[in-house]
Amino acid sequence: QVQLVESGGGLVQAGDSLRLSCSCSGRPESANAMGWFRQAPVKEREFVAAINWAHTTYYGDSVKGRFTIYRDNTKNTSALQMNNLRPEDAAVHYCATSRFGSKRAIPSRDPEAWRYWGQGTQVTVSS
Repeated sequence: QVQLVESGGGLVQAGDSLRLSCSCSGRPESANAMGWFRQAPVKEREFVAAINWAHTTYYGDSVKGRFTIYRDNTKNTSALQMNNLRPEDAAVHYCATSRFGSKRAIPSRDPEAWRYWGQGTQVTVSS
């Protein structure tokens, strides 16, 4: 069983920064990818960023250039540095992990493809 816990959400103003953290405990799959998704009210869960075991990163178009994803393979943690936040970034942000093959495999952008999820952390951005 794998447990994910997110932290770092909060209320900020447009243009501010936040850093989300995700800790993974239990028995994470080897060579797993870690990802971040978000879901705003009445919207579908949206891909934000992912990083594979080899530390190759992938970003959604709306966050590219503003967000950076990190991971520490030895600690099974991930972080999402969010800069220049916009009101449209407001959502519950979820951490996820899953294995997609080799350590260099490209993680899926489809949330249905990810196996383990955290409970989410709320990010609110005021204009």
